[in-house]
Amino acid sequence: MRMLAATLLSFSLFAGAAAAGHAPIAGGNPMPKPEAVRAVAPALEAYAQKFVLGDLWKRPGLSRRDRSIITVAALIARDQTVELPSHMALALDNGVKPSEISEIITHLAFYTGWANAMDAIPAAREVFKSRNIGADQLPPASGPQLPLDEAAERQRATRVGEQFGQITPSLVQYTTDVLFRDLWLRPALAPRDRSLVTVSALIATGQVAQITYHLNRAMDNGLTREEAGEVLGHLAFYAGWPNAFAAAPVVKDVVEKRPR
Repeated sequence: MRMLAATLLSFSLFAGAAAAGHAPIAGGNPMPKPEAVRAVAPALEAYAQKFVLGDLWKRPGLSRRDRSIITVAALIARDQTVELPSHMALALDNGVKPSEISEIITHLAFYTGWANAMDAIPAAREVFKSRNIGADQLPPASGPQLPLDEAAERQRATRVGEQFGQITPSLVQYTTDVLFRDLWLRPALAPRDRSLVTVSALIATGQVAQITYHLNRAMDNGLTREEAGEVLGHLAFYAGWPNAFAAAPVVKDVVEKRPR
């Protein structure tokens, strides 16, 4: 499988998928091949080989599965669909289930906008079709839910209601009824992974005001301080250094305030 890597390697953001040696997915714009990148930006192709393919995806601070989840979340959040087929295929190879990819798309409709989720559908559909993934491997629209921490949710809802209930009662109500009493309780994506998707999307889109709450929630759900730091390093390549550094002080503050 890795014999294909040399022919599939594209610019730096595509290097992770190339490492797994995927065949191109039908549909969408084709990714440029190494020689095409080299003809325009030889330094970019060299950075891809040396740092993204040669180092980033091999770092031990996050599993390859986590790195795929982070990358897919960032691409959907930023509406960068050209790379989605390759990274979704890589995610499947790295152990992300079809049901989890489906749930990531659904989750991000709420955290990065409906249109971004809709834009991810064609890429996922092509990948699922190429892997013979059918409806039986996807999460149902409704069904049994994970248990709710009633005390914590009541505290969250009260705080948000006091802050914003008089200004935007609809936002407060939807946040409670749709997000925290429904979406976050869907079992097809484990709480840690759902938090990882959310934090990755917030960092990737520069939404630093929301990171404190969701990173604390992620760490309550099992994300370690080392993994949180590694998320920033990974997203520097996939969302840009400014977004990673804008989030770094917030991540640092959360990590330092939590008990070891």
